[in-house]
Amino acid sequence: LLLLLLLSVTCLQTVFAGDSGSGQEQASHPWMDVSMDPEKRAKTLLTHMSLDEKLMMVRGVVGPYVGNVFANERLGIPALNLNDGPEGFRDDMHPGTTTCWPSGLTVAATWDRHVMFAWGQGMGKEFYGKGANVQLGPGLCIARVPKNGRNFEYASGEDPFLGYTLVQPAVQGIQSMGVIANAKHYVQNNQETNRGGVSANVDERTQFEIYYPPFQGAIDAGVGSFMCSYNKIRNTYSCENNQTLNTDLKVRMNPDNKRFWVMSDWGATHSTSIQQGLDQEMPVGVFFGKPLENMLKNNSVSVDVLDNSVLNILTPMFRIGLFESNNPNSIYQNVTSVQHNQLARNLSAKSHVLLKNDGVLPLNVSQIKTIGVFGRQGRDFVISHGWGSGGVLCPYQITPFDGIVSKFKENMNASQGDPVVLEESNHTCIGQQCVYYENGMNLQRAQALAETVDVALVFVGETATEGIDRKTLELTAHQGELIGVVAAAARKSVVVATVPGAILTNWKKDVNAVLVNFLPGQEIGNAAADVLFGDVNPSGRLPLTFPNVENEIGFTERQYPGLDDASEAYYDEQLLVGYRWYDA
Repeated sequence: LLLLLLLSVTCLQTVFAGDSGSGQEQASHPWMDVSMDPEKRAKTLLTHMSLDEKLMMVRGVVGPYVGNVFANERLGIPALNLNDGPEGFRDDMHPGTTTCWPSGLTVAATWDRHVMFAWGQGMGKEFYGKGANVQLGPGLCIARVPKNGRNFEYASGEDPFLGYTLVQPAVQGIQSMGVIANAKHYVQNNQETNRGGVSANVDERTQFEIYYPPFQGAIDAGVGSFMCSYNKIRNTYSCENNQTLNTDLKVRMNPDNKRFWVMSDWGATHSTSIQQGLDQEMPVGVFFGKPLENMLKNNSVSVDVLDNSVLNILTPMFRIGLFESNNPNSIYQNVTSVQHNQLARNLSAKSHVLLKNDGVLPLNVSQIKTIGVFGRQGRDFVISHGWGSGGVLCPYQITPFDGIVSKFKENMNASQGDPVVLEESNHTCIGQQCVYYENGMNLQRAQALAETVDVALVFVGETATEGIDRKTLELTAHQGELIGVVAAAARKSVVVATVPGAILTNWKKDVNAVLVNFLPGQEIGNAAADVLFGDVNPSGRLPLTFPNVENEIGFTERQYPGLDDASEAYYDEQLLVGYRWYDA
């Protein structure tokens, strides 16, 4: 029964098949004339659509993807296959079939437009290969709250100009592969605590100077869609907020009247708010189903309003080439590749940020005889990505321990040919060079090993998830204590921190070098080794501030998480977000 259901869904999802350039088709489907302007094609198609066909476009249905709008076979309108997420194709039903890329915050640390384009293009290619044509990303919210559980998703860090600049090549990279990008979460989705009820009470100037620029960058890059967020803005839900949707996004930030559509976050629709600027309800039509049909029938909503939303959807579909692509792929396909593994490694390596170096780095692979890898993050319990809709289950994961061993093997192969390799439970030796592992659960053993090795590498890690803010910026699970013990005993000590955002680094003074790689994806170990041994320069820059103590910016409860059980968050700091507070 399940197989039959899946086959039925696949059939319903079939994209119009035909030669879009044929004269016969252009005669019966004049909107398939590719010489026409995309908006003109959309308007031509609209005149041939029935009311029911228009309504199909503005609400989701259940299907194989995270979001689905079934194809219109009569008119040749392709299905819309929408899928998470902002750092790769999330496919929990077929784990290991997509690349686990570095997160948005991670690649933002490169401050590099070329990196952002390559990241977007790589993801876009895999979305296309999975049969999807809308990627629910990139994420763009400003990191107002250091503990925000979704800061790892957002490619803006805490700076509006950084977000404005980097989102553009990311969007262009995704859309170059025939996949529509989705800029999210618009807007003021700056905390996960009570995200479905909190009101972000922020003034207009602060919105335009701090929180809007990354989304402005998406418009300027020609993004095809936006996603409105769960929260309220000044006590009106984001997905029914006429000021932020109709006035600010579609008019004031869009002087060229570009067409794009606004979809709701999943379950974030609270009313039939098509007149307030919401174009499409996801994942299904609760308010944009019968309620909208009834409002159209009794003329409380004009058909012109519906037509405008449909045009907002169809125009980018034409512009990005969905009508011509006839994508034959399906969600069941494995889209990983050797090329994308290498790209993920390169992107991750370029994202490393060097916070401190007393001359220890880069390590000389030919001169070092013994290396100690400390911490569960080094081998046994490796964090490489975040969780929620922004997480991707990795097809494999290169541990830091394995990455360092591989670097020794490469060096030995280059200089002496095939080396003798001895592998034991807690160490691997390649010729005369050995890499030792200590998980750090026993501090006495960690101290003893640190005293004997040439270099001690302490790998620490924290993760985060959608739906929950982080409890602390401190390293948890006694990782800070492990750093102290190793640093006191070792001749040379280096910390590599894999984190979803800001952390406290009060142990920094005790070690010789510190690298931060944020959430680097499946190639974490190889990328870290590339940087540690000097094959890649750690040229990243922090996209957000690492404070000295918890709540160094002095947020009151009124500011975060908000008064009345986190229902009213007041942005009293106004423009003083992140580093601006320190500079004031």
